Amino acid sequence: MAQRSERQMQQLELAEQVMGGCPGGFRLPPDQAIVVQRGLGSKVWDIDGREFIDYLLGSGPMLIGHAHPAVVEAVQHQASLGSTFYTLNEPAIELADRLVSAIPCAQSVKYVSTGTEATLHALRIARTFTGRPLILKFEGGFHGVHDYSMMSSMSPRQTEYPKPIPDSHGIPAALEADVLVSRWNDIEMTERILTEYHGKIAAVICEPLQRALIPAPGFMQALRELTLRSDTLLIFDEIVTGFRLAYGGAQEKYGVVPDLATYGKAIAGGYPLAAIGGRREIMDVTRPERRGKEPLAHLGGTMNGNPLAASAGLATLNILNQDGVYEQLYRIPELLKQGLRDIAEKHGETIQIAGEGPVFQIFFTDAEPGDYPAVLQSDRARARQFGLNLIDEGLFLNPGEKFYVSLAHDEDDVQKTLEAADAAMSRLSA
Repeated sequence: MAQRSERQMQQLELAEQVMGGCPGGFRLPPDQAIVVQRGLGSKVWDIDGREFIDYLLGSGPMLIGHAHPAVVEAVQHQASLGSTFYTLNEPAIELADRLVSAIPCAQSVKYVSTGTEATLHALRIARTFTGRPLILKFEGGFHGVHDYSMMSSMSPRQTEYPKPIPDSHGIPAALEADVLVSRWNDIEMTERILTEYHGKIAAVICEPLQRALIPAPGFMQALRELTLRSDTLLIFDEIVTGFRLAYGGAQEKYGVVPDLATYGKAIAGGYPLAAIGGRREIMDVTRPERRGKEPLAHLGGTMNGNPLAASAGLATLNILNQDGVYEQLYRIPELLKQGLRDIAEKHGETIQIAGEGPVFQIFFTDAEPGDYPAVLQSDRARARQFGLNLIDEGLFLNPGEKFYVSLAHDEDDVQKTLEAADAAMSRLSA
C-alpha cells in the first residue's frame, strides 16, 4: 500500500485515542488502515485521494452505489423540511406501504434504526405472541449484537448442540438457557430439537442465506413445514438478503414465506433504518393501546421511521424496482466469480465461492461449505491474507469475509478487480 500522508496518520492516531481506533468491530491492520473521505458509485476515496473499488459497501447498505443522485436529491429535499418528528410522516407511511407490497410475509411493518434492534424486537414479538420462552437459531447465523443473538454466531469452535456458546463477555449466563442452537442445513437435528422442546420454542430465526452459505435443496421448505407443525413462528432475518437477492428478498428467491422477517441495510440507501414485518395478528402485539389490557411487546425508538431515512428508502426502492436491475446485480458478480476461479486455478489455489448473486465469500477449501463446522475447517487465515493483499492492490473490503456488489459496479470494475486478484494471489502463492 502507498505511503499515507501526515494528515491521514494524524487522523488515525486521533481515532485511536478518542474512539478505540474504529467505530465498531471492523478494523484493518495499522499498516493498511485508512480514513474514508467520500464515496461515489462503486468507489471510495481516502483523505489522501486514493481510489478503491468498494466491496464493503458500508457492510452492505449501498446496494445501488454510493451517493446515488436520486437518494441525494430525496434526502436534501426532506432535510429542508425537517429531519425527524417522532411521529407519523408521509415518507415513513409511503415506505411502509411499499415494504408491505414487496415483502411476501408482511401485512404490517414497524420501524427501528438498526438490524440489531430489528431482530431483538422480532424475538420479543414472537415470545409475546406465543407465550413461549425459547428461541432456536442456527450455528454461524448472525442476527446483530444484542445478548440473545450473540450466541454461537462466531465461535472459534463447534457448538455442542443445542447448547449455545456466547460470542462476547458481558452476556448474562442465565440467557444461555433461553437460546437453542442447531446446525445449518441439518433438518434432522432441527426436528429433534423442536420435538424435544415442543411447546417451549417461540420461534426459529435464520438468515435464509446464512452469511454466504446457501440453503440445501429442500431445507427451507422442510423448516417451514416443521415450524407450522409445531406452532412455532419462523423468522427470516433478511437484513442482508432483503431487496438484494430479489425485490422480494429471500422469500421470493427461495419461495418460502415466514411468519416474521427483519430488514435493514439496503432498504434505506445508506441511512439508518430497519424494519420488522409480518402477519398482522402477530405484529399487532406491538400496538401501544394494548398496555395494561393484553400482552404487549413494547417497541420504540427516538429515530424510528424518521423521514430522512424513509425518503432515502423510497428513492432506493424506486431504483431497485426498475426493469433489468436484478439481472445486472447477478451478471456482474458472476463475471467476478468466474474470473476469480480462473485466477485461483492459474496459481494452483483451491477455492470455493459461496453465496447468491451480489453477495459472496471466498473460502480456501476443497468443498463448498454447507454449515459452520465446514467454515471452521476452511483455511480462514489464508482467506484473510488474500483479502489483505487485495486491499494493497486497490480494493476495499472486509478481509476473509463477504464481498458485496452494487448496481454501480460494472465491467471495468470487474477487469480491474481481477487484475488486483491476480497480483494478490501471486503474492499469496509466492
